[in-house]
Amino acid sequence: MAALNGAATDLKSTFLKVYSVLKSELLQDPAFEFNDDSRQWVERMLDYNVPGGKLNRGLSVVDSYRLLKDKMDLSEDEIFHACTLGWCIEWLQAYFLVLDDIMDNSHTRRGQPCWFRMPKVGLIAANDGILLRNHIPRILKKHFRERPYYVDLLDLFNEVEFQTSSGQMIDLITTIEGEKDLSRYTLPLHRRIVQYKTAYYSFYLPVACALLMSGENLDNHEDVKNILIEMGTYFQVQDDYLDCFGDPEVIGKIGTDIEDFKCSWMVVKAVEHSNEEQKKLLHENYGKADPACVAKVKALYKDLDLQGAFAEYESSSYEKLVSSIEAHPSKSVQAVLKSFLGKIYKRQK
Repeated sequence: MAALNGAATDLKSTFLKVYSVLKSELLQDPAFEFNDDSRQWVERMLDYNVPGGKLNRGLSVVDSYRLLKDKMDLSEDEIFHACTLGWCIEWLQAYFLVLDDIMDNSHTRRGQPCWFRMPKVGLIAANDGILLRNHIPRILKKHFRERPYYVDLLDLFNEVEFQTSSGQMIDLITTIEGEKDLSRYTLPLHRRIVQYKTAYYSFYLPVACALLMSGENLDNHEDVKNILIEMGTYFQVQDDYLDCFGDPEVIGKIGTDIEDFKCSWMVVKAVEHSNEEQKKLLHENYGKADPACVAKVKALYKDLDLQGAFAEYESSSYEKLVSSIEAHPSKSVQAVLKSFLGKIYKRQK
Protein backbone atom coordinates (compact mmCIF):
# COMPACT_ATOMS: atom_id res chain seq x y z
CA MET A 1 0.00 0.00 0.00
CA ALA A 2 1.20 3.49 -0.80
CA ALA A 3 2.24 5.42 2.31
CA LEU A 4 -0.41 7.88 3.36
CA ASN A 5 0.05 11.39 4.67
CA GLY A 6 -3.57 12.05 5.53
CA ALA A 7 -4.85 13.45 2.24
CA ALA A 8 -8.45 12.38 1.68
CA THR A 9 -7.94 11.61 -2.01
CA ASP A 10 -4.93 9.46 -1.16
CA LEU A 11 -6.95 7.61 1.43
CA LYS A 12 -9.78 6.93 -0.98
CA SER A 13 -7.49 5.58 -3.70
CA THR A 14 -5.62 3.41 -1.19
CA PHE A 15 -8.97 2.19 0.14
CA LEU A 16 -10.08 1.23 -3.38
CA LYS A 17 -6.80 -0.64 -3.98
CA VAL A 18 -7.52 -2.73 -0.90
CA TYR A 19 -10.95 -3.57 -2.39
CA SER A 20 -9.21 -5.02 -5.45
CA VAL A 21 -6.94 -7.14 -3.26
CA LEU A 22 -9.85 -8.49 -1.17
CA LYS A 23 -11.94 -9.17 -4.26
CA SER A 24 -9.21 -11.18 -5.97
CA GLU A 25 -8.64 -13.20 -2.77
CA LEU A 26 -12.35 -14.04 -2.57
CA LEU A 27 -12.39 -15.09 -6.23
CA GLN A 28 -9.59 -17.54 -5.46
CA ASP A 29 -10.95 -18.81 -2.14
CA PRO A 30 -9.64 -22.38 -1.79
CA ALA A 31 -12.87 -23.50 -0.04
CA PHE A 32 -14.77 -23.37 -3.37
CA GLU A 33 -13.84 -24.47 -6.89
CA PHE A 34 -14.76 -21.60 -9.16
CA ASN A 35 -15.26 -21.98 -12.89
CA ASP A 36 -15.19 -19.01 -15.29
CA ASP A 37 -18.96 -18.45 -15.11
CA SER A 38 -19.18 -18.40 -11.34
CA ARG A 39 -16.06 -16.26 -10.97
CA GLN A 40 -17.39 -13.72 -13.49
CA TRP A 41 -20.80 -13.65 -11.78
CA VAL A 42 -19.34 -12.96 -8.34
CA GLU A 43 -16.93 -10.34 -9.69
CA ARG A 44 -19.70 -8.50 -11.54
CA MET A 45 -21.98 -8.74 -8.49
CA LEU A 46 -19.28 -7.36 -6.17
CA ASP A 47 -18.32 -4.49 -8.49
CA TYR A 48 -21.98 -3.54 -8.89
CA ASN A 49 -22.90 -3.59 -5.20
CA VAL A 50 -19.91 -3.09 -2.92
CA PRO A 51 -17.77 -0.08 -3.96
CA GLY A 52 -20.54 2.10 -5.41
CA GLY A 53 -21.57 4.27 -2.45
CA LYS A 54 -19.92 7.18 -0.66
CA LEU A 55 -17.80 4.67 1.36
CA ASN A 56 -18.20 6.84 4.48
CA ARG A 57 -18.60 3.90 6.86
CA GLY A 58 -15.52 2.11 5.57
CA LEU A 59 -13.29 5.17 5.38
CA SER A 60 -14.25 6.20 8.90
CA VAL A 61 -12.60 3.05 10.31
CA VAL A 62 -9.26 4.35 8.99
CA ASP A 63 -9.94 7.93 10.17
CA SER A 64 -11.00 6.72 13.61
CA TYR A 65 -8.00 4.42 13.99
CA ARG A 66 -5.64 7.24 13.03
CA LEU A 67 -7.23 9.59 15.59
CA LEU A 68 -7.18 6.91 18.32
CA LYS A 69 -3.50 6.22 17.65
CA ASP A 70 -2.95 9.98 17.60
CA LYS A 71 -0.53 9.84 14.68
CA MET A 72 -0.83 10.84 11.04
CA ASP A 73 1.59 8.30 9.58
CA LEU A 74 0.34 4.77 10.02
CA SER A 75 2.41 1.78 8.87
CA GLU A 76 1.36 0.08 5.63
CA ASP A 77 0.22 -2.89 7.68
CA GLU A 78 -1.98 -0.70 9.89
CA ILE A 79 -3.50 1.04 6.88
CA PHE A 80 -4.17 -2.25 5.10
CA HIS A 81 -5.86 -3.81 8.15
CA ALA A 82 -7.94 -0.70 8.93
CA CYS A 83 -9.03 -0.55 5.27
CA THR A 84 -9.88 -4.25 5.36
CA LEU A 85 -12.20 -3.77 8.35
CA GLY A 86 -13.69 -0.75 6.57
CA TRP A 87 -14.44 -2.94 3.57
CA CYS A 88 -16.08 -5.57 5.80
CA ILE A 89 -18.55 -2.85 6.83
CA GLU A 90 -19.10 -1.91 3.17
CA TRP A 91 -19.73 -5.62 2.40
CA LEU A 92 -22.26 -5.72 5.26
CA GLN A 93 -23.95 -2.60 3.87
CA ALA A 94 -24.09 -4.13 0.36
CA TYR A 95 -25.68 -7.29 1.78
CA PHE A 96 -28.36 -5.27 3.60
CA LEU A 97 -29.10 -3.06 0.59
CA VAL A 98 -29.35 -5.87 -1.98
CA LEU A 99 -31.93 -7.66 0.21
CA ASP A 100 -33.68 -4.44 1.34
CA ASP A 101 -34.30 -3.43 -2.26
CA ILE A 102 -36.01 -6.77 -2.96
CA MET A 103 -38.17 -6.42 0.19
CA ASP A 104 -39.14 -2.83 -0.64
CA ASN A 105 -39.60 -3.59 -4.34
CA SER A 106 -37.34 -0.60 -5.05
CA HIS A 107 -36.28 0.56 -8.50
CA THR A 108 -33.06 2.49 -8.06
CA ARG A 109 -30.18 2.55 -5.63
CA ARG A 110 -27.22 4.98 -5.79
CA GLY A 111 -28.56 6.37 -9.06
CA GLN A 112 -28.61 3.02 -10.92
CA PRO A 113 -31.12 0.14 -11.12
CA CYS A 114 -31.27 -2.11 -8.04
CA TRP A 115 -29.22 -5.27 -8.52
CA PHE A 116 -32.31 -7.55 -8.64
CA ARG A 117 -33.73 -5.38 -11.46
CA MET A 118 -30.73 -6.12 -13.69
CA PRO A 119 -31.25 -8.46 -16.68
CA LYS A 120 -30.63 -12.12 -15.78
CA VAL A 121 -30.38 -11.32 -12.04
CA GLY A 122 -33.90 -11.21 -10.58
CA LEU A 123 -34.23 -13.29 -7.42
CA ILE A 124 -30.73 -14.73 -7.79
CA ALA A 125 -29.99 -11.45 -5.95
CA ALA A 126 -31.35 -13.09 -2.76
CA ASN A 127 -28.55 -15.66 -2.90
CA ASP A 128 -26.08 -12.92 -3.83
CA GLY A 129 -27.05 -11.18 -0.58
CA ILE A 130 -26.27 -14.38 1.34
CA LEU A 131 -22.91 -14.61 -0.47
CA LEU A 132 -22.03 -11.00 0.40
CA ARG A 133 -22.75 -11.74 4.05
CA ASN A 134 -20.58 -14.89 3.92
CA HIS A 135 -17.64 -13.02 2.41
CA ILE A 136 -17.18 -11.08 5.67
CA PRO A 137 -15.97 -14.03 7.82
CA ARG A 138 -13.80 -15.22 4.92
CA ILE A 139 -12.05 -11.82 4.84
CA LEU A 140 -11.75 -11.68 8.65
CA LYS A 141 -10.32 -15.20 8.82
CA LYS A 142 -7.69 -14.52 6.18
CA HIS A 143 -6.44 -11.26 7.64
CA PHE A 144 -7.22 -11.30 11.38
CA ARG A 145 -7.08 -14.94 12.46
CA GLU A 146 -3.79 -14.46 14.31
CA ARG A 147 -4.81 -11.21 16.01
CA PRO A 148 -5.72 -11.30 19.72
CA TYR A 149 -9.02 -9.50 19.00
CA TYR A 150 -10.18 -11.92 16.25
CA VAL A 151 -13.02 -13.46 18.29
CA ASP A 152 -14.15 -9.99 19.41
CA LEU A 153 -14.33 -8.88 15.77
CA LEU A 154 -16.47 -11.90 14.80
CA ASP A 155 -18.73 -11.27 17.81
CA LEU A 156 -19.03 -7.59 16.93
CA PHE A 157 -20.06 -8.21 13.30
CA ASN A 158 -22.52 -10.95 14.33
CA GLU A 159 -24.13 -8.82 17.02
CA VAL A 160 -24.46 -5.72 14.83
CA GLU A 161 -25.93 -7.81 12.00
CA PHE A 162 -28.51 -9.24 14.44
CA GLN A 163 -29.39 -5.74 15.69
CA THR A 164 -29.72 -4.36 12.16
CA SER A 165 -31.91 -7.16 10.84
CA SER A 166 -34.11 -6.91 13.96
CA GLY A 167 -34.47 -3.17 13.33
CA GLN A 168 -35.43 -3.91 9.73
CA MET A 169 -38.07 -6.32 11.04
CA ILE A 170 -39.68 -3.67 13.29
CA ASP A 171 -39.68 -1.29 10.32
CA LEU A 172 -41.29 -3.85 8.00
CA ILE A 173 -43.99 -5.08 10.39
CA THR A 174 -44.91 -1.50 11.33
CA THR A 175 -45.75 -0.63 7.72
CA ILE A 176 -47.74 -3.79 6.78
CA GLU A 177 -50.21 -3.04 3.97
CA GLY A 178 -53.82 -3.04 5.11
CA GLU A 179 -52.83 -2.20 8.68
CA LYS A 180 -52.01 1.45 8.13
CA ASP A 181 -52.48 3.08 11.51
CA LEU A 182 -50.71 6.40 12.08
CA SER A 183 -51.49 6.38 15.80
CA ARG A 184 -48.82 3.67 16.22
CA TYR A 185 -46.18 6.09 14.94
CA THR A 186 -44.63 7.57 18.07
CA LEU A 187 -41.19 9.00 18.89
CA PRO A 188 -40.19 5.92 20.96
CA LEU A 189 -41.06 3.61 18.02
CA HIS A 190 -39.21 5.85 15.56
CA ARG A 191 -36.22 5.85 17.88
CA ARG A 192 -36.16 2.05 18.24
CA ILE A 193 -36.31 1.49 14.48
CA VAL A 194 -33.54 4.02 13.84
CA GLN A 195 -31.31 2.81 16.64
CA TYR A 196 -31.35 -0.81 15.53
CA LYS A 197 -31.75 -0.44 11.77
CA THR A 198 -29.17 2.30 11.19
CA ALA A 199 -27.19 3.57 14.17
CA TYR A 200 -25.40 0.36 15.21
CA TYR A 201 -23.92 -0.51 11.84
CA SER A 202 -23.42 3.01 10.47
CA PHE A 203 -22.04 4.77 13.55
CA TYR A 204 -20.99 2.33 16.27
CA LEU A 205 -19.50 -0.43 14.09
CA PRO A 206 -16.74 1.66 12.37
CA VAL A 207 -15.53 3.08 15.70
CA ALA A 208 -15.78 -0.31 17.45
CA CYS A 209 -13.55 -1.81 14.70
CA ALA A 210 -10.98 0.96 15.24
CA LEU A 211 -11.10 0.49 19.04
CA LEU A 212 -10.49 -3.28 18.70
CA MET A 213 -7.57 -2.67 16.34
CA SER A 214 -6.13 -0.26 18.92
CA GLY A 215 -6.15 -3.02 21.54
CA GLU A 216 -9.17 -1.69 23.46
CA ASN A 217 -11.83 -3.81 25.18
CA LEU A 218 -15.29 -2.77 23.94
CA ASP A 219 -16.83 -3.49 27.35
CA ASN A 220 -14.94 -0.42 28.61
CA HIS A 221 -16.55 1.83 25.99
CA GLU A 222 -20.31 1.63 26.62
CA ASP A 223 -20.34 5.44 26.88
CA VAL A 224 -18.83 5.73 23.38
CA LYS A 225 -21.47 3.34 22.04
CA ASN A 226 -24.27 5.41 23.61
CA ILE A 227 -22.96 8.68 22.13
CA LEU A 228 -22.65 7.09 18.67
CA ILE A 229 -26.19 5.65 18.86
CA GLU A 230 -27.44 9.18 19.71
CA MET A 231 -25.49 10.51 16.74
CA GLY A 232 -27.02 7.85 14.49
CA THR A 233 -30.49 8.86 15.65
CA TYR A 234 -29.74 12.52 14.89
CA PHE A 235 -28.40 11.49 11.45
CA GLN A 236 -31.62 9.60 10.63
CA VAL A 237 -33.84 12.49 11.72
CA GLN A 238 -31.83 14.67 9.30
CA ASP A 239 -32.40 12.01 6.65
CA ASP A 240 -36.16 12.04 7.29
CA TYR A 241 -36.17 15.83 7.03
CA LEU A 242 -34.11 15.86 3.81
CA ASP A 243 -36.37 13.16 2.31
CA CYS A 244 -39.17 15.68 2.51
CA PHE A 245 -37.51 19.11 2.22
CA GLY A 246 -34.06 18.36 0.74
CA ASP A 247 -33.18 19.21 -2.85
CA PRO A 248 -33.27 15.98 -4.92
CA GLU A 249 -30.45 17.42 -7.06
CA VAL A 250 -28.29 17.68 -3.95
CA ILE A 251 -29.30 14.52 -2.06
CA GLY A 252 -29.18 12.37 -5.20
CA LYS A 253 -32.55 10.70 -4.72
CA ILE A 254 -36.23 11.57 -4.73
CA GLY A 255 -37.76 11.12 -1.29
CA THR A 256 -40.69 8.69 -1.01
CA ASP A 257 -41.26 8.43 2.76
CA ILE A 258 -44.75 9.94 2.50
CA GLU A 259 -45.82 7.61 -0.33
CA ASP A 260 -44.28 4.60 1.45
CA PHE A 261 -46.11 5.24 4.74
CA LYS A 262 -42.73 5.36 6.52
CA CYS A 263 -42.47 5.89 10.28
CA SER A 264 -40.55 9.10 9.64
CA TRP A 265 -39.68 11.72 12.27
CA MET A 266 -41.68 14.20 10.17
CA VAL A 267 -44.98 12.31 10.40
CA VAL A 268 -44.42 11.48 14.08
CA LYS A 269 -44.02 15.20 14.84
CA ALA A 270 -46.99 16.02 12.62
CA VAL A 271 -49.25 13.59 14.52
CA GLU A 272 -47.97 15.07 17.79
CA HIS A 273 -48.77 18.68 16.80
CA SER A 274 -51.99 18.23 14.75
CA ASN A 275 -55.51 19.09 15.81
CA GLU A 276 -58.34 16.65 14.94
CA GLU A 277 -58.96 18.17 11.51
CA GLN A 278 -55.25 18.06 10.61
CA LYS A 279 -55.01 14.45 11.85
CA LYS A 280 -57.90 13.56 9.54
CA LEU A 281 -56.07 15.16 6.61
CA LEU A 282 -52.94 13.13 7.45
CA HIS A 283 -54.89 9.87 7.74
CA GLU A 284 -56.52 10.49 4.36
CA ASN A 285 -53.36 11.45 2.47
CA TYR A 286 -50.33 9.78 4.10
CA GLY A 287 -49.10 6.62 2.38
CA LYS A 288 -50.74 7.38 -0.97
CA ALA A 289 -48.73 7.47 -4.21
CA ASP A 290 -50.91 10.25 -5.69
CA PRO A 291 -48.75 13.43 -5.98
CA ALA A 292 -51.75 15.54 -4.90
CA CYS A 293 -51.90 13.61 -1.60
CA VAL A 294 -48.15 14.00 -1.09
CA ALA A 295 -48.45 17.75 -1.74
CA LYS A 296 -51.22 18.02 0.90
CA VAL A 297 -49.05 16.27 3.47
CA LYS A 298 -46.07 18.54 2.70
CA ALA A 299 -48.33 21.60 2.93
CA LEU A 300 -49.51 20.41 6.36
CA TYR A 301 -45.88 19.95 7.44
CA LYS A 302 -45.26 23.59 6.47
CA ASP A 303 -48.42 24.78 8.30
CA LEU A 304 -47.24 22.96 11.43
CA ASP A 305 -43.79 24.58 11.01
CA LEU A 306 -41.94 21.27 11.05
CA GLN A 307 -39.00 23.11 9.48
CA GLY A 308 -38.81 25.18 12.68
CA ALA A 309 -39.29 22.07 14.85
CA PHE A 310 -36.43 20.38 12.97
CA ALA A 311 -34.10 23.40 13.37
CA GLU A 312 -34.84 23.31 17.10
CA TYR A 313 -34.23 19.56 17.26
CA GLU A 314 -30.99 19.95 15.32
CA SER A 315 -29.49 22.57 17.61
CA SER A 316 -30.55 20.90 20.87
CA SER A 317 -29.24 17.49 19.69
CA TYR A 318 -25.97 19.07 18.63
CA GLU A 319 -25.52 20.79 22.00
CA LYS A 320 -26.28 17.57 23.91
CA LEU A 321 -23.87 15.58 21.76
CA VAL A 322 -21.07 18.13 22.17
CA SER A 323 -21.42 18.16 25.95
CA SER A 324 -21.48 14.31 26.13
CA ILE A 325 -18.37 14.19 23.94
CA GLU A 326 -16.52 16.81 25.98
CA ALA A 327 -17.28 14.89 29.18
CA HIS A 328 -15.31 11.90 27.82
CA PRO A 329 -11.98 11.42 29.65
CA SER A 330 -9.94 10.48 26.57
CA LYS A 331 -8.90 13.28 24.20
CA SER A 332 -8.31 10.83 21.32
CA VAL A 333 -11.80 9.31 21.74
CA GLN A 334 -13.19 12.87 21.83
CA ALA A 335 -11.39 13.57 18.54
CA VAL A 336 -13.01 10.52 16.91
CA LEU A 337 -16.49 11.50 18.09
CA LYS A 338 -16.04 15.16 17.09
CA SER A 339 -14.85 14.11 13.65
CA PHE A 340 -18.07 12.08 13.15
CA LEU A 341 -20.26 14.91 14.41
CA GLY A 342 -18.46 17.46 12.21
CA LYS A 343 -19.27 15.40 9.11
CA ILE A 344 -23.01 15.30 9.75
CA TYR A 345 -23.91 18.58 11.51
CA LYS A 346 -26.13 20.75 9.28
CA ARG A 347 -25.48 18.50 6.26
CA GLN A 348 -27.54 19.11 3.12
CA LYS A 349 -27.19 15.58 1.70
